[in-house]
Amino acid sequence: MTLSAPAVAALWKREIIKFVRDRSRLIGALAQPLGFWLLLGLGFQRTFQMPVATATEVGYMEFLFPGIIALILLFTAIFSTISTVEERKSGFLQAALVAPTSRTALVLGNTLGGTTLAVVQAALFLLLLPLIGLPFHLVGLLLVLLTSLLTGLAFTALGVLIAWRMETTRGFHAIMNLVLLPMWFLSGSFFPAEGAAPLLRWAMYLNPVTYAVSALRQALYWPAEAPVAVAPLWVCLLVSAAFAVVMLALAVATVRRPLFGAR
Repeated sequence: MTLSAPAVAALWKREIIKFVRDRSRLIGALAQPLGFWLLLGLGFQRTFQMPVATATEVGYMEFLFPGIIALILLFTAIFSTISTVEERKSGFLQAALVAPTSRTALVLGNTLGGTTLAVVQAALFLLLLPLIGLPFHLVGLLLVLLTSLLTGLAFTALGVLIAWRMETTRGFHAIMNLVLLPMWFLSGSFFPAEGAAPLLRWAMYLNPVTYAVSALRQALYWPAEAPVAVAPLWVCLLVSAAFAVVMLALAVATVRRPLFGAR
């Protein structure tokens, strides 16, 4: 079957409608990261110190801000793709699979819907920028949204990839937490890679989310230089784009296989 743009649009619209009807998803995706930001930022504000090589006047709440944007994208991916497991139980997924449209359209519609929600919620969090003293800059904000788009696409595609083989929401949450939370912890959100132990530092350099957080940080400081960055902005964006493409390709390849549990 060929890829159908109307089918993708219909599935995208369905994701948006589900979100509008379930306001608790907005609260869950924003409240927990906001709580992390306030508790960790205020708790470690006096003890945080940048590495000597990049020493500058940076408060911990300011340093943590890009990582919290990444966490919002992560939570949105979890909340938006858990419906794949629930829709298998309700029978919607089976009905969608026998409809005259490609499975690629199913992946793209769900993924783009989740990504749209992720970017919107990340944009809402940007309204808190004045609290950390960072100015609004049009180019910088556009770069933040671009990075959020790529990262949200990667996280949501990864969520579809995992949810497609899960039969219970408990199993889905367990696997998502096992995969995504360590990626976030080792992304440079909490501490700079330059100040980490050598083994941990290399793990952070190999983590694609590290480059997304670094891109967000550099975009927030645009046009000034960010206090710390693992690579130039264009490299971080390139890695984020490659991560999104790979995750989307894996999700499409997985969905094209026979559905787990189909008998």
